[in-house]
Amino acid sequence: MSAPPTAGATAGATAGAIAGALADEQRRLVFAALQLGSGTTEQVAEVSGLGAAQVAKALGKLVEVGLVVAADGRLVVAGEVFQAAARSALARPTVTEHAGLPAEARKVMHAFVVDGRLRSIPSAHAKRQVILDWLAQQFEPGRHYSEAMVNMIIGQRHADTAALRRYLVDDGYLDRDAGQYWRSGGTVAG
Repeated sequence: MSAPPTAGATAGATAGAIAGALADEQRRLVFAALQLGSGTTEQVAEVSGLGAAQVAKALGKLVEVGLVVAADGRLVVAGEVFQAAARSALARPTVTEHAGLPAEARKVMHAFVVDGRLRSIPSAHAKRQVILDWLAQQFEPGRHYSEAMVNMIIGQRHADTAALRRYLVDDGYLDRDAGQYWRSGGTVAG
């Protein structure tokens, strides 16, 4: 087995890579032995109950991912790799979907819309107006829609189609007559 990198040489392991590396039972046994203080391959083999070849194979993957490094002649768990991966996994990605909106509208969209889905309907009127304007843009101006079609379009964004349909009509984003709906308000992209 090639020598593990030295401490500090590991960076960039993702939470997914860490989970993948620790999905294997033998690698978990090796990792646990190292975490409990074993510092050589012989000690890891003794504590884990694995053979030398199994330990070497498991260590190879743990080193490759960056979970194990050599420090002062001993094999150690790189705890900072976990911290960095956790911070990275928990960081919200930069949302570019609503980048063209004014700052206040972008803030509302960022708080209430994740991956194109409305997490909840804002109770504050001003925030709800931002969301209703966004929903209204799902409807083509000049086109008539059945109630079922309106529900389908709204349902792609949030499950409570009745409440959102009512808000869209009451606040002038959609009009309705004889079972037909059409867009009557909201901003026009372009």
